[in-house]
Amino acid sequence: MMSRTISLKEGAAKTFSVVDVDNEIQQDSAASVSEDLKILKMGVWAFFILLIIEGGLRKWVLPGLATPLLIVRDPLAIWMIYKAIQKGIWTPGAYVIIMWFVTILSLAVTFIFGHGNFLVAFYGFRITVLLFPVIFIIGAVFNKNDVIKMGKVMLWITIAMTILVAFQFYSPQSAWVNRGVGGDLSGSGFSGAAGFLRVPGTFSFTNGLSLFYGLAAAYIFYFWIAEGKKNVSKLLLAFASFSLLAAIPLSISRAVVFQIALSLVFMMGVTLRNPGKVKNIIGFASIGILLFLLIGNFSFFETASKALTERFTTANTTEGGMVEGVFIDRFLGGMFSAISNESFAFWGGGLGMGTSVGAEVLAGGRGVYLIGEDEWARIMGEMGLIFGLIVIFVRVGLAMDLLKRAWDNLSYSNILPWMLISFGLMNILQGQWSQPTNLGFVVLVAGLIIASTNHEISH
Repeated sequence: MMSRTISLKEGAAKTFSVVDVDNEIQQDSAASVSEDLKILKMGVWAFFILLIIEGGLRKWVLPGLATPLLIVRDPLAIWMIYKAIQKGIWTPGAYVIIMWFVTILSLAVTFIFGHGNFLVAFYGFRITVLLFPVIFIIGAVFNKNDVIKMGKVMLWITIAMTILVAFQFYSPQSAWVNRGVGGDLSGSGFSGAAGFLRVPGTFSFTNGLSLFYGLAAAYIFYFWIAEGKKNVSKLLLAFASFSLLAAIPLSISRAVVFQIALSLVFMMGVTLRNPGKVKNIIGFASIGILLFLLIGNFSFFETASKALTERFTTANTTEGGMVEGVFIDRFLGGMFSAISNESFAFWGGGLGMGTSVGAEVLAGGRGVYLIGEDEWARIMGEMGLIFGLIVIFVRVGLAMDLLKRAWDNLSYSNILPWMLISFGLMNILQGQWSQPTNLGFVVLVAGLIIASTNHEISH
């Protein structure tokens, strides 16, 4: 009997040992995945930082490497794709597979029917093969808390960015802060109004600054009206809001005004699903009015406002009003002209041909476009009717998918994706992905929207 008891105890001990080993294996596996996630999250933060400082590197720090720094985020994107797939954290889904398939076919067509230049083709190839998948990797490794942390960092950067923009606005183009790409001593300012030029901040060109303030506005409005404001210093939020208001005239950009107005419209839309947020919005509006009255007492604001007013007047004369010129002409008009343009070749001119880099390499022209500046026209002109339409349909599908998920999340009082889509929607649909900074902001915000929904999405 004693022998039998010992045998049972030994068996139990052996069983426990196997379970214990299984638990250790599972814990080690979980720890490994957690460590891999941390590393990939660092990759996302690196992507964000490089997006903000890329222009500064090209202008002030490493001007001799201005051209290769155009694609400074590409090696990081390759590493993130490899790491995410290798560790099983992300696998390509429908959107990415379609983009890869169509782009690879377009690459082959580029050398058969198109321009045939390898450098230009690769520059176009990387847009959808290397950068587009990063959207879903961000969505896979980030969560809502990570997205909020990045928003808090954006508040600090907004303050610093506006201080820099003020120095650029009032400094001559010969000043160091206004040095152009590659250390260009003629300056980085772009056509403005009232004797002042549109400045780029830390970015290479003015479009980067307008995109930055668009994302900043989405975050600032979110922190004012959502539950997230409890975790943000009210003083920091007030200073960031003040900086955003000051940036409106200092940027002399209609795009900044339009984007802020769009975020305001989306913020009002929150009340359709969450009527209780009306109080938050009224409070935000009151604070906004007070800040506007306060900033109006500064002479720099009055001077910058005159420049912005003149910019609107001049642009309205040549392009129409803000809604007509910025939205209807650039957005809806670009959609129509892309599909109706009969001059586009059936198979397209080849990947990268519609980018500024493509124009410089193929025709020696800087600041010109061989196909057209509108994004959908570029896609159709490069990839042709069939492949071009597929890419456009993927972009429309992704934008509508994210919009629906953001809207649905309002029912759960998750306002963050809804405010982020206020900035991301038009850029996903019609943003100029051929321009590295624009592409970087689209990849970032689309990934942040996915991460903030806490729901799975087709990758």
